[in-house]
Amino acid sequence: MAELVTEGSELVLHLSRKERLEGIHGDLRVPLSAVTGVEVLDDAHEAADMLGFKAGTRIAGLVEVATVHGADKTIFAAVHRDTPRGVRVGLSGAAQDEWIVGCSDPESLAATLNSAR
Repeated sequence: MAELVTEGSELVLHLSRKERLEGIHGDLRVPLSAVTGVEVLDDAHEAADMLGFKAGTRIAGLVEVATVHGADKTIFAAVHRDTPRGVRVGLSGAAQDEWIVGCSDPESLAATLNSAR
């Protein structure tokens, strides 16, 4: 399962081996200064369901591990059936505008990430 962690002055999205294959991507890193906000999502699948060019794996409501290039933003999503809730991390000056990550306790993760900023 994808895991968001802070490492020094960076926010890192660690992907499992399977997610790296599904998402055609390795781990993602941004400076903590690039984080513009962290929002708890009750339905991370819905938030990841964006129209546009997708590079990765997407089966609506089951798995979204992909980069999605929409008309006005680019997101990277890592959401699975067993982690339908999650967080949206807003980014500025990074390759993606948002990361959407499913997790079991989004409130704790959001609090941790907000305090690290």
